[in-house]
Amino acid sequence: MQTITPQAGDRRRELPRHEGGALTRLARTLITPGGAVFVLAALLLAAVIASNPSFGEPGSLIRFIGRTAPIAIAAIGQYFVIVSGEFDLSMGSVVAMQVVLAGNLIGQDESRILPVMLLMVALGALVGVINGLATTILKVPSFIVTLGMMLALSGLVLYLTGGAATGNPVDSFRQIGRGGIRDVPVLEIIPYPAIILVVLAVGAVWLMRRPFGRTLVATGDNPEAARLSGASVWWVKTRAFVLSSLAATVSGIILVGYAGVHPSVGSGYEFTAITAVVIGGVVLGGGRGWVLSAAAGAFALELLFTLLNFLGVASTWRPTVQGVIIILAVAASARVWSGVRRPDKGPLARHTPDTTATTTPPTPGTTTGEN
Repeated sequence: MQTITPQAGDRRRELPRHEGGALTRLARTLITPGGAVFVLAALLLAAVIASNPSFGEPGSLIRFIGRTAPIAIAAIGQYFVIVSGEFDLSMGSVVAMQVVLAGNLIGQDESRILPVMLLMVALGALVGVINGLATTILKVPSFIVTLGMMLALSGLVLYLTGGAATGNPVDSFRQIGRGGIRDVPVLEIIPYPAIILVVLAVGAVWLMRRPFGRTLVATGDNPEAARLSGASVWWVKTRAFVLSSLAATVSGIILVGYAGVHPSVGSGYEFTAITAVVIGGVVLGGGRGWVLSAAAGAFALELLFTLLNFLGVASTWRPTVQGVIIILAVAASARVWSGVRRPDKGPLARHTPDTTATTTPPTPGTTTGEN
């Protein structure tokens, strides 16, 4: 069997194979950008508990997970777009649109919950399709497309609401975001948002292990190579935008539960989600990163804000903190990923011609040895 050997001068270390015991593989994972976010989250959790011991109680922790679930779900959706090499800046506006729709169309009529939720899902998918097709078919940069979508939806929401809180959905709909399974031993309650997050995270991991997920990563790493290998790059990226908008829709449904119905709900959500994804070690530009690390990045970010709150730092510093985090995380991630290369274990490696093999000597009068 022929294998690829590193080229002369390539001093990058090879990514670890699936070798060694469980502890060895875990240690290798934790030193990667995607694994380090779990260590960071654990350290921040310890710091938060040290500053406020009551935060470490099981009931407080599970409620924190429930409160963080919307941004973690948004981060999972943003991950699909970023790993494909694009951006989605319209997530916050999609959240605001869905919140306003739920508040004004459901009202106090429980029979409208299911039809309105189906409408919200359809509109979320439509926004994703428009973003995806404009990016892939019209060749408009996703930064511009989703920025335009963000402004268009924000203007629409402000026109419909006049910039004030409108609508009051029935309490049974709000229970999706504020309710949970009660009387649970130790935890007291398992919030519905936490359950939704776990289900979506499992689904996202399953999806990334399917051909769609692998093609999505390959597209973000090298779209031209993916296209030449037969992948429908435009369709793969469009589905990533649809998943992002649907994740924003789910976040909007949850936020109605405890954030109320106001056009400002969801403001800045896209940047928070991008920050979480970057903290999770996902490379801006696509091709590298784990979906669970993106969700873990959301928890690390919220733990950091919680710690700053306990230390008396004003919440007005949040945008500054996010900006510094993005710069530092992108620089660190790019430096780490640039120092590694993928292992040569794929079919391409096995079928690459061996340059050391014996070749036919050239026939006198030719340069290739072929007649």
